[in-house]
Amino acid sequence: MVVVWTPKSTACTSPTRHLGVSVRSRAHTLPVTCAHLPSPSSSSASVVSLSHTQSATPVRHFDKHLTGKKRIYFLDVNPLCFNGSRPCMKSFAYWVGLFFSKVSHRDPVIAVLDGEGGNEFRRHLLPSYKAGRQSNNGSSDGWLNRVEPQIVQILQSCNVPVVKIKGFEADDVVATLMDQALEYGYPVMIGSPDKDFKQLISNDVQIAMPVPELRRWCFYNMQHYIKQYGCDPTSDLSLRCFMGDEVDGVPGLQKLVPSFGRKTAIKLLKKHGSLENLLNAAAVRIVGRDYAQDALTKYADYLRRNYQVLSLRRDASIQLEENWLCERDSSNDSLVLSKFVQKLSQGRDVVRRSGQRVKSTA
Repeated sequence: MVVVWTPKSTACTSPTRHLGVSVRSRAHTLPVTCAHLPSPSSSSASVVSLSHTQSATPVRHFDKHLTGKKRIYFLDVNPLCFNGSRPCMKSFAYWVGLFFSKVSHRDPVIAVLDGEGGNEFRRHLLPSYKAGRQSNNGSSDGWLNRVEPQIVQILQSCNVPVVKIKGFEADDVVATLMDQALEYGYPVMIGSPDKDFKQLISNDVQIAMPVPELRRWCFYNMQHYIKQYGCDPTSDLSLRCFMGDEVDGVPGLQKLVPSFGRKTAIKLLKKHGSLENLLNAAAVRIVGRDYAQDALTKYADYLRRNYQVLSLRRDASIQLEENWLCERDSSNDSLVLSKFVQKLSQGRDVVRRSGQRVKSTA
């Protein structure tokens, strides 16, 4: 089941180009940026003004051949609803406000939510996959289900379409839509703290990551990846199959072969290009030292299973809609998000006063 919540404003007046067809962009007034949202870590109701030193700088087109092209922005919503591991709607408002005002501006944004049963495909392959996030009334998944209508309402009011597909995680939906955007000639920016998206990085795909310590979005591209890992992003997925992912419950090869670490994996992947090429080569000839050769032949199926679990799917039943690619009307952003934060603060004040009355009568 595909659920799409469309923006509340759909009027398009200024022409833009999409698939060689003239598409009409949404009418807009002068934008009002969300420059007065409270930090998600703040416990008081006061607001914090985001100066140029506190907030992210506007997006710069790192690659010369992308300059001047409209980007499509994908926003991975679920992880933004937490302050660390604690559910926090103020965190959602803070990061979304900064994303709209400092990252995407009026370029098109598509928000994506995790669908029901999105983990089942990978849990069938690996039962330990995200085993700590099973959905029940007391879990973070249960909390997200309860606040989802508020999230959708806010994003709709800010003229952002929201997509949710049963049986698919948000990562897979983003990967599916990303492929379509690139085919249409649009460069892509993905807003998410999820490291799984690093496997998608290319000259045309970059990531914006929320950094709580800096209280801003920071940008991550191919050059950053190469500098950090010493290999091309095309090897990211293969590398993670060796290293595993403790947060998501995916064990690495080091659990079985402690001597097989990151340096060995990078060295072999640089030579062979991908996990499958490496495993095929190891099956017919010596490709490394004895411990590496033994590990590659003995645990080939183990590594291939990791590949299936960690790779993002591109088969979600969703198509980019032309009206999603219009220039976004951002005139409501500040008012919508400020009212929401005020409502959250008022709710906490009511709870706090109730607690004080209980203490005074005890």
